[in-house]
Amino acid sequence: MPVRRVADLDFAQFAGREFHPSPAAWEDHVLYFLMLDRFSDGRERDYLDRDGQPVTTGTTPPLRPADHGNAVTTDADARRWREAGTRFTGGTFAGLRSKLGYLRRLGVTAVWISPVLRQAPGVESYHGYATQNFLDADPHFGSPEQLRDLVAEAHEQGIRVILDVVVNHAGDVFGYDPDRYLTADGTFDARWDGNPYRVEGFRDASGKPLLPFGPVDDAWPDGAVWPAELQQAGTFTAKGRIDNWDWFPEFVEGDFLGLKDIALGAGAVDAYRPSPALRALTRAYQYWIAYADLDGFRVDTVKHMDPGAARYFASAIHEFAQSIGKDNFCLIAEITGDRGFAYRTLEAVGMDAALGLADVQGRLEGLVKGRVDPAEYFDLFRNSFELGKDSHTWFRDRVVTSYDDHDQVRKGGAKARFAADADGARLTLAALALNATTLGIPCVYYGSEQAFDGAGDNDRYLREAMFGGEFGPFRSRGGHAFDENHPAYRQFARVLDLRRRLPALRRGRQYLREISGDGVSFGLPRVLGGRMLSVVPWSRLLAGAEVVAAINTDPHLPRTAWVTVDNDLHSQGDSLTCRFSTDPADEGRRAWVEPRNGKAIELTVPPGGFVLYA
Repeated sequence: MPVRRVADLDFAQFAGREFHPSPAAWEDHVLYFLMLDRFSDGRERDYLDRDGQPVTTGTTPPLRPADHGNAVTTDADARRWREAGTRFTGGTFAGLRSKLGYLRRLGVTAVWISPVLRQAPGVESYHGYATQNFLDADPHFGSPEQLRDLVAEAHEQGIRVILDVVVNHAGDVFGYDPDRYLTADGTFDARWDGNPYRVEGFRDASGKPLLPFGPVDDAWPDGAVWPAELQQAGTFTAKGRIDNWDWFPEFVEGDFLGLKDIALGAGAVDAYRPSPALRALTRAYQYWIAYADLDGFRVDTVKHMDPGAARYFASAIHEFAQSIGKDNFCLIAEITGDRGFAYRTLEAVGMDAALGLADVQGRLEGLVKGRVDPAEYFDLFRNSFELGKDSHTWFRDRVVTSYDDHDQVRKGGAKARFAADADGARLTLAALALNATTLGIPCVYYGSEQAFDGAGDNDRYLREAMFGGEFGPFRSRGGHAFDENHPAYRQFARVLDLRRRLPALRRGRQYLREISGDGVSFGLPRVLGGRMLSVVPWSRLLAGAEVVAAINTDPHLPRTAWVTVDNDLHSQGDSLTCRFSTDPADEGRRAWVEPRNGKAIELTVPPGGFVLYA
């Protein structure tokens, strides 16, 4: 008999079990965000297994450059490829498990997986954000046991697992009574207006709102919503969809289109009264932590939760995790908005790191492509005193940084991966390296290490199936992209190895450095005439050691500049040695310290490249 109520979950089975401990410091880790449905179905061949040995038994061959565009050669083919991107494509727990070696060799140490719980039936919610049953894994991905086995295997390979979770809303689990929102022209428009709508009923397994809007024990597992505690009156705000995404209380009370908002409680942050629904969801997620031995959660849409609800969830999750030996269980909060708002919210709710603040992604991408002054990105990690912190190294584990993701809300209707244009493809390693060697917990969006170039007017184009199938990357069909010989993969793996071996790149203070073309006039690199084609250098300092890194935003020509270094750490005649360059001939070269602008060294960075001196 399946468990249908949180109250009946068997926590006793975890007594005496040893759980995988938390890492000492999350800033030491490199995250890799993947959409499970779009990563691997386990049917590939001619890739390397966990031990680096060739796998020859699968059916899907590697993607070749000549295969790019093979799915869109005719209008009918292109339509078939586009439509495939709207549906489940076949990624599974077992598929991801088979590619952990690929991730480990890249240098990934924590994988962030899109939501995996059972989705509302009859809807192609492959993304996982439309949960209907919080007590079960979605069968498209596999069984709960396969999730548990995946995490155990990841731990054996030195990779932590962070699961994307949703507390703010459920899937489209009920239908509104159409009489309440039928407009004069005969259309339906259930917009938020501050008043609750009448509900027609919970949806049955076919997606029709034919079930009573109340306890329905016989609807397991695909009808209504589970656990059964969520079927009680008052679980859902039922006020219709959000139109104004920054208007309070609309953005807290409204639905995400068809995703139904859950009433989480009421009251001020310090005196919040969690609803029975919030208590039930929190208990369910505590169970998943122990069952699968998870290491962290990425908490979806924290901005749309009451601060008191987010604090209750964070406190209860942290306490439970600590009770089973996970003292540093990581809660990454999706909090959009300016830096001050994001960090005030982060500290108020007690989560560990912020995702999406102050357009980190847009500024990082704009910097590398020469469209944004570098100071706009680096200044996000300065002025820590304004936040009540004594050093900007506080940011090292309080922000997750990236430049591509699965929805790119910041770009509106025209969405594109970083490498979608020709310059982006040439600058891929520069973007990956900048993200990995500056402050914060770096996060790589799946496929970036293969220079995926998805673009279009819909999120689907950012969510290519890495294993090929009907919706493969580069508008292809039938070829996988687990290519460990790809230049971006190989070079980035070396950068991440240096990050692991040089503590300053993970924990050091950070400074954007002034440059000079003649060794006399120095200034920060900045955009002139609409485009910056320049060396952009920065330093990481830790315990008397300085590491100097630099990218070249010019994708076509090498650039040379004098770069300021710390005046007190270096003397004239000292040198720093090139530990990495996208031109291997540069490695091992010494850059001599000279008395210019205090102290400076002269660097040359290859076209669209990255260098690191230490």
